[in-house]
Amino acid sequence: MLVIRRNLVDEIIAHARRDHPDEACGVVAGPTGSDRPERFVPMLNAARSPTFYEFDSMDLLHLYREMDDNDEDPVVIYHSHTATEAYPSRTDVSYASEPGAHYVLVSTGTDGDVEFRSFRIVDGEVTEEPVDIVDGE
Repeated sequence: MLVIRRNLVDEIIAHARRDHPDEACGVVAGPTGSDRPERFVPMLNAARSPTFYEFDSMDLLHLYREMDDNDEDPVVIYHSHTATEAYPSRTDVSYASEPGAHYVLVSTGTDGDVEFRSFRIVDGEVTEEPVDIVDGE
C-alpha cells in the first residue's frame, strides 16, 4: 500500500496538468528504507511527448547523487498518461527498474477528471496497490 500525503498528491497532479498534453514525470524521494515519500522532485520529460516519457540522463544522474547524499531512495516514480487510463503500458513496464518503488500513474484525460493509481512493478509483473492519501506533513 502506498501511503502518501495529500500535498504530494496535489503536487503530482498539478505537474501532470501543467505539462499536459505532454506526459509529466518525476520522483518523490524518501529516507532510505522507510517507504515514506517526502520530497517532491518534478523532472523534465526529455521526450516531450504526449505518449512517452523519458528522464533526461544528466538530470537523473544528478537526482541519484543528491538522493545518495541525503540518504534517500526513490519511493515514488510517477508519470502521467494524457489520453489513456492510469495503467502501466508495456513500455512503462520495460523501463521499471526500481523494484522497491511505487509507480504512480496519473491520467489527465480531456474530460477534466484525474485518475491517480499506484502499482508495484517487479520483474515485469504489474500489481496494483491501494493508495492511502493522508493529511498533514
